[in-house]
Amino acid sequence: MQLGIIGLPMVGKTTIFELLTEGRHKGGSASKANSAIARIPDYRIDYLSELYKPKKTTYAQLEVVDIPGLAPGNEKGASIFLDSVRQADALLHVVRVFEDELVPMVSEKIDPIEDIELISYELLLADLDLIDKRIQRINSGKRKPQAEKELGLLARLREALENQLPITNVELNEEEQTIMKSYQFLTNKPLLVCLNLSEADLVSGQYPGREQVQEYSQRYGIPIVELSASIERDIAELEEEERGLFMQEAGIDEPGLVKVSRSMYERLGLISFFTVGEDEVKAWTIEKGTIARKAAGKIHSDIERGFIRAEVVEFQDLKEKGSMAAVKEHGLFRLEGKEYIIKDGDIVHFRFNI
Repeated sequence: MQLGIIGLPMVGKTTIFELLTEGRHKGGSASKANSAIARIPDYRIDYLSELYKPKKTTYAQLEVVDIPGLAPGNEKGASIFLDSVRQADALLHVVRVFEDELVPMVSEKIDPIEDIELISYELLLADLDLIDKRIQRINSGKRKPQAEKELGLLARLREALENQLPITNVELNEEEQTIMKSYQFLTNKPLLVCLNLSEADLVSGQYPGREQVQEYSQRYGIPIVELSASIERDIAELEEEERGLFMQEAGIDEPGLVKVSRSMYERLGLISFFTVGEDEVKAWTIEKGTIARKAAGKIHSDIERGFIRAEVVEFQDLKEKGSMAAVKEHGLFRLEGKEYIIKDGDIVHFRFNI
C-alpha cells in the first residue's frame, strides 16, 4: 500500500514525510516524488517485544511518497502532481495553519478551508476529465452489453463531482463497485487531512478556521488530524525516556505522527496480527475481513497451502494475564479453522503440514 502526501508548497509536507519515514529518504523536489518506508508505531508491538525480548522486532510498514507541492498556475507541476496522486492508494493532505516569517506562504493568509478546497478542486477536475473522455470513447465505439450500465454510473458520478462532491460520497451497489475497479478516480481514494499547527495553537486547541474545518470533516466524512511538525521534530530528537516528560509539559497525550499513522492504517481498511517468539516479534498487515488461511499466506505460501489450524490469543487477554501460560490456564487460548476471520491484535501461531 502506498500513501501519497499532498498539499501546497511550504506547508510542512516534506518535514512530515521525513518524520514519518525517520529520515530514511529526504523529501521530494518541485519536479520529483520521493518514497520511503514508514514504520507504523504500535504500543502492542512495544509490549510484546518487552515481554518476549526477541532478537528482532518488526513493526507494520507503509510506503510513503512525498509528492511535489501543487503550486497554483504551474501546469507542468500540476501534471506531475496528478500523475503521482494516481499511483497512490491513499492520500494524506497536509494543510498549513501556522505562521512563520522564515517560511514563505503561497497564499496571502492562513485559511485551511481555502487550501483544502483548492487541492480538492484539482482532483475533482481530473476526475471530471476522465469521465468525459470515457463517455466519449463509449459513445464513439461499438456498444457492449455493459455500456448502458457504465454510462449510467458515469452520469451519476459526474453529477456528484459537478456538485463539488467527491466520488467517495456516492453510494454504489455491488455491480457498480465492480465497474469502478477499472478506474483510478482521484476523489475515490481514502483521504486524511493533516492540519500543521503552530505549537501554541496545538496546545490551546484554537486556530484560524477551526469551526469551518470541523464542518467540512463532518459534511464529507473526511477525518482530520491535528499536529505541529515543529513539536514532532522536537519529540523525534529526544531520547526515549525524555519524550514522555516533554509531551506531558506540552499537554500532548501522544505524538501526532502516531495518530496520522493509525488513522491512515484504518482509512485503508488494514489491521495487524502478530507472531511472537524469542527470534522475532512481528506485525503482519492484512485487510480487514481476511480469513486465517489467507493470513497464513502473508507469512509463507507453504503455510497457506498446508494450513491445519490457527492458535489464537487476543492481545488484550495476554496483556491482562501477563503470560501465555496464564492465558491458557484461564481458557483464553483458542483453536480456529481456516475460515476464521482474523481480528486486529490477534496473536497467531499457524499449524501446517506440507
